[in-house]
Amino acid sequence: MDPITKAIQKVREERHSVGLTLHKRALVPAEISYTQTRNVSLYPGWLRQNRIIASSGADEFAQSYKVLRTQVAQRMRQHGWRTLAVTSPGPGEGKTLTAINLSISLALEANQTVLLVDADLRRPSVHAYLGFEANVGLRDYLQKGTPVEEILVHPEIRRLVILPGGAPLENSSEMLSSPMMLRLVQEVKRRYPSRLVVFDLPPVLTTDDVLAFAPYLDAALLVIEEGKTLRDDVARAAELLHTANHNLIGTVLNRSAS
Repeated sequence: MDPITKAIQKVREERHSVGLTLHKRALVPAEISYTQTRNVSLYPGWLRQNRIIASSGADEFAQSYKVLRTQVAQRMRQHGWRTLAVTSPGPGEGKTLTAINLSISLALEANQTVLLVDADLRRPSVHAYLGFEANVGLRDYLQKGTPVEEILVHPEIRRLVILPGGAPLENSSEMLSSPMMLRLVQEVKRRYPSRLVVFDLPPVLTTDDVLAFAPYLDAALLVIEEGKTLRDDVARAAELLHTANHNLIGTVLNRSAS
């Protein structure tokens, strides 16, 4: 049985007990302080090179993310959702770039704070896109119990905080569904009710990470690339997300020619 099939079977078995499981795990005492966030400077040239929006500019690129921001924010607020997974069917289709730019665009709204979590633990890259070092990250919290306040990064964009992934981790699906990770999700949702938490997850069709973790998040956004992502892969990825009992709120077409 391949890893994805195993994950589907596991999700189906656990589907009816998710609420109870979360309730039990939420009882684990957890207090996370965010008062020691590390500040890092971002360099405009590096951001432009990596197609990262750094301000509420009026160019077409920034405007497209404002449209996406508005659509996502409306859906999240309408349902009272606060955690969003961003993923793609396969690698290299723009999910991390979308997660970063969407988070920045959301944080540029005056009344919205955002936490961006690099949960693509096999290939963490949010810090590289933004151009800062991430010697510690989510991996260290999950494996070593490193306090979250020692990992969080403020990239000098108001109302945006980043939880980098740290060093790559092979057994990431086990870590993403561990009590430590679920406790973190519950904690960030509880402590800041007005904060949206965006998780950059691995591609759906390459690992079982998304299927293992998706049931614990509120909604998902699927990123596809024009001219690269196959139609069958889009359908398969959407089916798998649905199987994980997830609310797929939309699909983002990356590198569209139109």
